[in-house]
Amino acid sequence: MNLYGHRCAPGASRLPVWISGLVALALFAGLAWHLSPLSPGALALQLAWTPRAFGEIVHFWSDAELARYRSHLPVDYALLAAYGAFGYLLSTRTGIFGGRGAGYRRIGTWLLPAAALLDALENALHCWLTEVPRFGMPLVYAASAGAAWLKWLLIIGFLLMCAWAAARDGD
Repeated sequence: MNLYGHRCAPGASRLPVWISGLVALALFAGLAWHLSPLSPGALALQLAWTPRAFGEIVHFWSDAELARYRSHLPVDYALLAAYGAFGYLLSTRTGIFGGRGAGYRRIGTWLLPAAALLDALENALHCWLTEVPRFGMPLVYAASAGAAWLKWLLIIGFLLMCAWAAARDGD
């Protein structure tokens, strides 16, 4: 069933689901490899709520490491587009949430696209915040970390909803 409770047509173009999922997986793996030399890691920077916490991480990195981090941002936009599309397509073109209520299906459909929007906001803020020191703007750092936290919560929520739906289908 799709988002509206209709059965998906047999072979109803699941190719975009596979393509978006594989592209997201490949981009995620590539970015994880690209960012793996950073210590502290990129996740620590994502979750830095204050100018001080953010600055401690950025100043721990060498100029080359900061450039490495900044160079990942354009590719991360491709990743967020891919995983946002994957979540939407998986929810609407497969029966993953077919046995659930309409509200469950709608929430499941929009979790990854919403996470992708938050990721885009976080990327834009990180691009700006890592360009030059901007320590007099604590709300911007909090907004960046808040967007990252919400993004990760939505991604985890989507995965849990998929796991729960799959487990319930097995009953």
